[in-house]
Amino acid sequence: MSLEIKGTIIAILPLETGVSKGTGKEWKKQTAVLETYGQYPKKVAFDMFGDKIKDLKIGDNVNVGFDIDSREYQGKWYTNIGAWRVDMSTSTAPAESAPTPDDRPEAEENPDIPF
Repeated sequence: MSLEIKGTIIAILPLETGVSKGTGKEWKKQTAVLETYGQYPKKVAFDMFGDKIKDLKIGDNVNVGFDIDSREYQGKWYTNIGAWRVDMSTSTAPAESAPTPDDRPEAEENPDIPF
C-alpha cells in the first residue's frame, strides 16, 4: 500500500546504523516526525532508510510517499511507516485558524496509555 502525506517537519531523531546479521552489510535509518496541515493536525513518525535519507530541518515543508507495513513478533503487532520518497514542498499550511483545545474532540482518558 503506497500513500502520500504532506506536512511540516517537527522532529528529527538521531541517525541509527548497524550491520545486518544475515548479509553482513551496513545499514542506516533515520526517523523524522511531521505534523499534517488542517483543522486537526496529526503527528506522523516515518522512517528513511539508506539512500532515501534526506537532510531535513525542523520547519521544512515536505511531501512524503510511504508504505505502511505491520508485522507480528511474540504475539504483538508492530507497524512501520517507511518513506520511499521525501520531497521538499514550497507550499505551506492552508490559511485557517488553529483549533483551540475546546474545539478538539474529546479523547477517551486511559491512564495506562501514555498517549
